[in-house]
Amino acid sequence: MSVPTITLNDGTTIPQLGFGTWQVSNDEAEKAVSSALQAGYRHIDTAAIYGNEEGVGRAIASSGISRDELFVTTKLWNDAHEPENARKAIETSLEKLGLDHVDLYLIHWPAPVKYGDAYIKAWNALQEFKSEGLTRSIGVSNFQPEHLDHLEGETPVVDQVEIHPTFNQAELRTELAKRSIAPEAWSPLGQSKDLQDATITKIADELGVTPAQAIIRWHLQIGNIVIPKSVTPARIEQNLASANVELTDAQVQAINGVDAGNRLGGHPDLSLIHI
Repeated sequence: MSVPTITLNDGTTIPQLGFGTWQVSNDEAEKAVSSALQAGYRHIDTAAIYGNEEGVGRAIASSGISRDELFVTTKLWNDAHEPENARKAIETSLEKLGLDHVDLYLIHWPAPVKYGDAYIKAWNALQEFKSEGLTRSIGVSNFQPEHLDHLEGETPVVDQVEIHPTFNQAELRTELAKRSIAPEAWSPLGQSKDLQDATITKIADELGVTPAQAIIRWHLQIGNIVIPKSVTPARIEQNLASANVELTDAQVQAINGVDAGNRLGGHPDLSLIHI
């Protein structure tokens, strides 16, 4: 099965369809990531705050897959934005993952209400980590344009944000495109709520696929990097098979049309949700 790739603004190539691990425990993560790698995923997304980096690392270590075939993302939590704390955080993440580098390191949230402009210091620290080889690429998560405006030096390669059919973030995606920042979707299925949408179920029936497969394929065709999560082996395989689905332009536009501004997570300025 061929998973499409995207070339990021620093020249790094990322598999467009990855495997998410939010709300998955350490032990579950080991099993789920093992299943994902066996199914053919090569892009794994985790975060310090998820508490499962050790499980993800064990799955990677036992997979027998060459490190250079894998793309591993983890994230810096809000309370570690100060440079010395950020360094401890990435070193701890690498130790838990059992890796000498990650492929992508993200600032998880800007969190300006609680931590002010510390995310700017964190961005400077991430650039140092990249120059030292601790991460191949650097990016952000849950950043709005006003947060991006304050960053100096390198441009983030991705902004991982909430995107799903009923909250498609068209305006933000347009802004990110202007900045050559790739959009990456968390909660890509709307925490399963979008699976019941009548337009999506109709399109899935037309194609003979699941609603989840139709949504994941929509993400791929509009240019999002997408990281669906499951701990069920059959569903893990089904989600990956979305790479083989093809929506018509009319079907893509129909899914675009279900947008309802249905934000499920908190606003980036205010929220401390752990996604």
